[in-house]
Amino acid sequence: MKEFALIFRLKDISDFRPSPEQMQERMDWLAGIASQNKLADKGNTLLPFAGSAKTVKPNNVVTEGAYTEIKDFISGYLVIKANTIDEAVEIAKGNPIFEQVGGNIEVREVLKRN
Repeated sequence: MKEFALIFRLKDISDFRPSPEQMQERMDWLAGIASQNKLADKGNTLLPFAGSAKTVKPNNVVTEGAYTEIKDFISGYLVIKANTIDEAVEIAKGNPIFEQVGGNIEVREVLKRN
């Protein structure tokens, strides 16, 4: 399996005010990934990225590349295990960040560690 970073972005720091219910939804989503043994890292390491990237936006819109505006606020990331970038995108689509205004997730393959 490969590793993919899910980079969580919001349009503005003021958008990052999740309710307790939204936090629980996100924790449930994360627990689901962990229960499938697909959680590799919760965002505690530096990551060298491979070449390709895709961005998941609201309404399951997927764009090629990591071409988001610099104005976006990175609210965090985690690393998951998946066979392909498309499988990683499907996992990202389930994240409740889309309930936040302007939220999106950039999906990038992480280079293999030796």
